[in-house]
Amino acid sequence: MTLKWYFVRCQSGREDSIRKQLENRISVAGLQDVVPQILVPFERVTDLKNGKRRVISRKLYPGYLMVQADLADLESPRVAKARSVLKETPGFGDFLGAGGEASPLTESEVSSILSRMSDSESRPQVNINLNKGDMVRIKSGAFDGFDGAVDEVNAEKGTVRVTVTIFGRPTPVELEYWEVESV
Repeated sequence: MTLKWYFVRCQSGREDSIRKQLENRISVAGLQDVVPQILVPFERVTDLKNGKRRVISRKLYPGYLMVQADLADLESPRVAKARSVLKETPGFGDFLGAGGEASPLTESEVSSILSRMSDSESRPQVNINLNKGDMVRIKSGAFDGFDGAVDEVNAEKGTVRVTVTIFGRPTPVELEYWEVESV
């Protein structure tokens, strides 16, 4: 038995409910050995909404699920039954691959996605919707009310370096990402 990971199209916005349905249908059919795991790839990000920081889950691939399955032996009745249980689930689209035939992910792709998920669990990334050159207004601190241009965005630290003009001279100022807003 060789378990491989596959991407599956599904209805966008319903990934979690479709994953639960698939898991229930697989367990009722007794096919957990053929399809042991179904994941919604996500990462944890820190977001700012209404002036409050919160950690949210953001889907890495909206409209897709990752399914770990042994689909290699097409002659096996258990594999055929597992495929039909998957495909008959409402909201399930199709496997990614050439001509609708399931193409497994490589080990490096799977490890990259899984490590990204586990890294974000332990240390959520900061979601900063700013780019270099964007004009921003500082909304707190000593430079409250100043306008400037984003010089650098450091998502790891959650900081933004903004160049503001003080007394006619451009001055770089390091700020937390939530202390600025787009103009």
